Amino acid sequence: MPQTNPRVDPLPRPRLAPIAAALPDTVPFTGPETLERRMGQPFLARLGANESPFGAAPAAQAAMAAALSAGWKYGDPENHDLRHALAGHHGVEPDHIMVGEGIDGLLGLAVRLYAAPGAILVTSLGAYPTLNYHAAGFGARVVSVPYRDNAEDLTALAAMARQHAAAIVYLANPDNPMGSWHSAEAVETFIDAVPTNTLILLDEAYGEFAPQGTLPALDTSRANVLRLRTFSKAYGMAGLRCGYAIGDRQTIGAFNRVRNHFGVNAVAQAGALAALAAPDHLADVLARTGAARTRIAQIATINGLRPLPSATNFVTIDCGRDAAFASGLLDALARQRIFIRKPMAPGLDHCIRISVGSDLELDLLTQVMPNAIAAVPAD
Repeated sequence: MPQTNPRVDPLPRPRLAPIAAALPDTVPFTGPETLERRMGQPFLARLGANESPFGAAPAAQAAMAAALSAGWKYGDPENHDLRHALAGHHGVEPDHIMVGEGIDGLLGLAVRLYAAPGAILVTSLGAYPTLNYHAAGFGARVVSVPYRDNAEDLTALAAMARQHAAAIVYLANPDNPMGSWHSAEAVETFIDAVPTNTLILLDEAYGEFAPQGTLPALDTSRANVLRLRTFSKAYGMAGLRCGYAIGDRQTIGAFNRVRNHFGVNAVAQAGALAALAAPDHLADVLARTGAARTRIAQIATINGLRPLPSATNFVTIDCGRDAAFASGLLDALARQRIFIRKPMAPGLDHCIRISVGSDLELDLLTQVMPNAIAAVPAD
């Protein structure tokens, strides 16, 4: 009789925890490097990641280069010098400041600390996707409200937070992906309307670009408000991953229970410290960003598209048609080796978003935009 090999079961493997086992393998968004690998060539204009093409201050670059020689040492796990410099910069005490691996890292820690599995997190439909990624990773449940007039709806966000007794409510001001903003007075009214036991994550990543009167005065006595800032945008250090939270002592102190104490490396700490001491470079970046925004708006208008007002380092553009046209335009520009992004949520997905760029990048955008629009099928 023929011999058959008995079935051999694979060796048992470690089991994922239940929350992780229910999640897909994913990232919140596709990076330009991934797209370049797919295309087999680099982009000629990187206008989609909301980075600063003007870079970090020369003094910050020099400080980071010097810090590399001491890279054999661990960075300060307390971020002492940077926290004290930030405290002086903002007129608060050092124990009102927590430094972390960019706002993305701080969002993850905040969700872990304040949103237990099954808790409700309120945000806007189409707002910054990394927050939803962290919420899913820690088992929280996201409830969204739509944008209204291309801006986050403060009244609806506060009402939803009250209705669901939310653990967290998220607001970006200025906003990504639409570039819109609310006045400080409107944000303060929103804060007052949210229950005091709901943590407000107030993402101010683009705050340096905003008009005067956009950011409320700092009030570290509000136990349920965390203000989030970053060195990624105006300070030109996106790749270094350094951001910080400002808030009540006890709220800030809770981060020490869960944070990666060596998460902010010594090079980033040195660069951020030097960047704070270079206000002239920051002022130059803000001026150049404003000029680039104006030029992007002009390029859009010349090509029959409608640029939206922006308080950020990008311009969101209403294509005047449907989501399919906006996606087609994004793809057509990618074929011309220009990287941009677009909102994906219903109500926003007829728009594209173009980050500020160098003169050469915007020259290229000017050249190829008419052909890219013509390449999108009429239907």
